[in-house]
Amino acid sequence: MVQGFGNTAASNGDDAIRFSLKLRAEPLELSWHHCGVTSDFIGEYFSRACDKGIDPVDARHSISYMINEILENAIKFRYGGDVDLATSLEAETFEIQIVNQVDQSTAEKFQGHLTRLLEREPGELLLERIEENALNPDSTGSGLGLLTLMSDYGAKLGWSFASEHVSEGVELTTYASLRLS
Repeated sequence: MVQGFGNTAASNGDDAIRFSLKLRAEPLELSWHHCGVTSDFIGEYFSRACDKGIDPVDARHSISYMINEILENAIKFRYGGDVDLATSLEAETFEIQIVNQVDQSTAEKFQGHLTRLLEREPGELLLERIEENALNPDSTGSGLGLLTLMSDYGAKLGWSFASEHVSEGVELTTYASLRLS
């Protein structure tokens, strides 16, 4: 069974510029520290391929930020296994899909979080979370990165959860689409 949340449809076609990467779980242990270098590299790669009229510095920053936020979550919450990234750029639309494995408990908690997240206006929810974090500096798992992507960057995000593709846990695919300017 596959359960989807948000925008899980890709729009970039066959003519899109594509880049894929597999982060192997072994022999080095994956860590969220690897995310910055990876996201900066991909941001630089695609910023050089942008159409005229798109600010390459802004494109690099936006792409890097989006990848870093989503990749950090994939690595931080993964339940073993590799992390696959598939990215594409067509005209002014950058898209990414990140696939990783999570345990059943994490999947259920995240689905509940996504249900609440998608019911509200992202900008309003972002302000609430910032205020909550200011009042409780020890709080974790606030989702500020996802809310910032949705509110400040206008990113369209989606997630699908599938259990039939993996022997243990749940396969989580995160989709993100960003219109560059």
